[in-house]
This record gives sequence, structure tokens and C-alpha cells, in this order.
Amino acid sequence: MSQGLPAAGSVLQRSVAAPGNQPQPQSPEDDDRKVRRREKNRVAAQRSRKKQTQKADKLHEEYECLEQENTMLRREIGKLTEELKHLTEALKEHEKMCPLLLCPMNFVPVPPRPDPVAGCLPR
Repeated sequence: MSQGLPAAGSVLQRSVAAPGNQPQPQSPEDDDRKVRRREKNRVAAQRSRKKQTQKADKLHEEYECLEQENTMLRREIGKLTEELKHLTEALKEHEKMCPLLLCPMNFVPVPPRPDPVAGCLPR
């Protein structure tokens, strides 16, 4: 035994004994069993923490991918909205001079169309 260091069993006995109770003598088999159980528990705890960290990392990566996809989709919505406005304006300009629409024989009263842009924009 090294000088100044308590025996391995005495540390375990002191930590296990409740205040006011008499510490029970421990056999070397009991000490070995406790050491093995603690080591097994330590390894299991490490494994659990590693698994939890991996799960958090995976969720973070998924979050970042979804954020990128969301940004791309918002840009696409903006481009499509602008294209819709442009095409709607072009249609209005065309209707002003379309010979088919200007000919009295082709005139059929049509109720006014709702604004197509308003129905497509996100709310």
C-alpha cells in the first residue's frame, strides 16, 4: 500500500454508509462488484450522452437545411409574384387593343375578374 492513501475498500465503505449507521464490513467480492457496477454505469452514461449529442447535432443539421429551403422558396414566391404582376399588366394592355375584344360582334358582357395577384400572395 502507498503511504498516505486509504485502502480502496475504505473509500467505498465511507461513501456508502449512511450517517448514524454502522458501516458493514465489505468483502473483496463486494468491492469488486461495486467497482464493476460503477464502471458499467459510467460507460452507459457516456454512451447515453454521446447518443443525445448525436441526436441534437442531427436536429441542428435538419434545421439548417429547412431554413435554407425556406429561404429559397420565399425567393421563388417573390419571383413568381413579380412575374404574375407583369403578365397581368401585359394582359390588361393587350385587352385595350385586342381586335377580338374591340369588335362589337364579339362583345359578350363578362363580369369583372377578381385581382389574380391578391389571391396568390401569402397571407
